Parts: sequence; C-alpha cells; structure tokens
Amino acid sequence: MRIAVLASGSGTILDAALNDGIPVDLVVVDRPCPACAVADRHGVPWRLVERSGFGVDFDRDAYTDAVVDALTDVDIDLVVMAGFGTVLAPPIFERFPSRVLNTHPALLPAFPGWHAVEDALAYGVKVTGCTVHLATVEVDAGPILAQEAVAVAPDDTVESLHERIKAVERRLYVTTIHDILERGSVQ
Repeated sequence: MRIAVLASGSGTILDAALNDGIPVDLVVVDRPCPACAVADRHGVPWRLVERSGFGVDFDRDAYTDAVVDALTDVDIDLVVMAGFGTVLAPPIFERFPSRVLNTHPALLPAFPGWHAVEDALAYGVKVTGCTVHLATVEVDAGPILAQEAVAVAPDDTVESLHERIKAVERRLYVTTIHDILERGSVQ
C-alpha cells in the first residue's frame, strides 16, 4: 500500500510515522513548513502544492484537484492527513474513498473543528483525548477508527493539554496505520 502524508506544520506526526517504519512514499505540503525538512531527513520525496489564498476567493475545488493530481502521479493508495491546514473538497474523497485518514485532538464526536482543545477546556471536561478517523467531506464527522482518552488536569492550559494529547496522538495514529497495513485495507 503506497502512502502519502499531507502536512502543514512541524512534521511531528510524519517523523513519528517514519521513525516507526511506516513506508511513506510522498509528503505533500500546502505551504513551506518544517515537515519538508523531516521528509528530507528521512529521504522521502515531498511536493509543495501551495495554497494561493485564505480568503473568500480561495478555489477549494481547484486546490483539491491539484492535491489529487500530486497523489495520483505516484499511485498513492492511502492518504494520511497529519496536521494538514487546508480543508479539502469532495474530489479527494471521490478519488480515495474510505482511504483518507485524519487525527483530531478530542474524543469525537465531541469538540469537532479547529479549536477542540480550547473548547474542551472551556466546557470544563475532565477527560478529552484524540481520535483517528476516516476523513469525509463533513469535517471531523467520518467513521472513527481509534480513540484514546487523556485526563484534563485542574491546572491545564491549552498548550499543556495539547502537548499531552499530541503525545498520545502520535502513538495512536502510527499504531492505527500499522493495523491498516497489516490488514491491507482501512476497514
């Protein structure tokens, strides 16, 4: 199974996957970011499909088509979103049905969206966590593949809680990907 990782940030999930033997064939980034250096360090090819804008004029469908083209150019089978900062349009889910994975820093369906850790703290939960799920057109609404709880400490800040969630997330995501590779399919 040929794997691509989509990243926009530091590349910690990518690094964890590569360090644990996940065979990544391509990294796609939507902006210059440290994930490119992680890919270089591991000898994995990467491609910049740069996002041209962030306003109302952003053509999400055209951008998604460009990402899909980058993935199909190298015959990718499984797409692993790892901190990818762009919400993608239907063409990626049509081209890779039930083969786009995502991770989220909450126990979905609770606290979907960009501010999950802040929302969990604001709500006053005692437990949150992370979820690995199939990405779908509806953000953070796809079938859940794995979850793990993380306790919320009384003195937690967004940063301290998010760091503990990310530590669990890196391990859980990598384990889930290994399980998919062993089965030869997502479900």
